[in-house]
Amino acid sequence: MLKMLVVEDHGLVREGMVRLLRQLDDEVVIREAGDGEAALAILENEEDFDLVLMDLAMPAMDGFSALDIVRRQYPAIPVAVISAYDDLPTITRVINNGASGFIPKAYSGDAMLAALRDILEGHIFRPTATSQAKIDAVKPRAAASGSVSPNEIGLTDRQAQVLALMMRGLSNREIAKQLDLTEGTVKIHATAIFKALGVSSRAEAMVAATAYNVDFARVF
Repeated sequence: MLKMLVVEDHGLVREGMVRLLRQLDDEVVIREAGDGEAALAILENEEDFDLVLMDLAMPAMDGFSALDIVRRQYPAIPVAVISAYDDLPTITRVINNGASGFIPKAYSGDAMLAALRDILEGHIFRPTATSQAKIDAVKPRAAASGSVSPNEIGLTDRQAQVLALMMRGLSNREIAKQLDLTEGTVKIHATAIFKALGVSSRAEAMVAATAYNVDFARVF
């Protein structure tokens, strides 16, 4: 028997997910919650869940906040995040915050079930390709979920420093001089930054960093 908690604020979407999840096993018990606070109330009374499946964009308490609390209070329960925002920084942040997997809402039902089976077997599921949500679509989400630290979106300390100086308008040569690096090394870090943010240019990286509200306060 599998016991699962589905946390999704859209009723029709939640009902569809529940119907799909019943295909995972001959006997599946599913509890439902419309937001993070309701999910935590259920977990407080029932801890014997095999999996929590949670959306990110929810009212009252968003998925990032709920994920953080669940991982701290119920570390034995794996959490799979499902979201329409499947850009690389979001996926990286979710996994770094302790989720056992990230499932894009663009997935088919069969693909979603395969991902959940992988997670239930104890693996970390991360999509190998994403639909790369547009930067403009990220802005309101970033404001709702607060600032993020560079490491949460997959940046090393040095990459965070390079990006912070990019945000100040410094050229690669100026960044190299300030960080005591070669210009070639700065270019290597820039390429890694672009990959982490899912962008292809310095301008797009600066827009993405602003959209995600990356906190550079402690990078130096």
